Amino acid sequence: MHTFSKRVLLGVLFLLLSAVAYTIHYFIFRDAHHIFIYMIGDVAFVFIEVLLVTIIIHQLLEDREKRNRLEKLNMVIGLFFSEVGTDLLAYFSDLDPNLRKLKDDLVVTQSWSDEEFKNVSKKLKEYDYKVVPDKLDLEKLRQFLISKRDFFLTMMENPNLMEHESFTEMLRAVFHLMEELRFRGEISSLPESDLRHMAGDIDRAYSMLVLEWLSYMQHLKDNFPYFFSLAMRTNPFDQDASAVVI
Repeated sequence: MHTFSKRVLLGVLFLLLSAVAYTIHYFIFRDAHHIFIYMIGDVAFVFIEVLLVTIIIHQLLEDREKRNRLEKLNMVIGLFFSEVGTDLLAYFSDLDPNLRKLKDDLVVTQSWSDEEFKNVSKKLKEYDYKVVPDKLDLEKLRQFLISKRDFFLTMMENPNLMEHESFTEMLRAVFHLMEELRFRGEISSLPESDLRHMAGDIDRAYSMLVLEWLSYMQHLKDNFPYFFSLAMRTNPFDQDASAVVI
């Protein structure tokens, strides 16, 4: 309220100064016709100025800022998959007994169109993500995730993540899985019920990881062909994948 009052007073002050300047102009030149011609012309131009500045230029700057934010966000997403995500996908997919149903759909190539990405994404959303609890090496998974804890905390503090809700939810799911593992003692003697609980946490993180990975692959294909080439050669779902160019 106090700030609003100051702005009103400032506005009134400027209007008074303008009136004083016009009055001085009149007493010097005695030409009210000239004053009103330019006053009306200036007022008329204000509407064009508002159009140019607040609508067109502001929108252009806003679009540019949004592109910059999204670019920074995609850099963060790329860092996540390089540091954690690709390894997790390779491990979780090895524990998925039904992966063969989707395997061919997950071998992304340079020839994929936007429509193909869209169709595969739809298919992945309908897939029932399940890992075999009996094959889980929870101690290995715990050590890996805990070693990345500082990395997770740094990522979750990144304000750019607020632009990407689904990636943020995926990151929370993986972080929750890490915390579940971190708070357990002797992990090799967990009861069957707890193993099923852990498998459920893994299934949730696994499903989100796959969808975010596919979206990131599309981004690389459209914008960074050299990164996309490496991502294809290190595809976590392709057992024949190799970073070595043949």
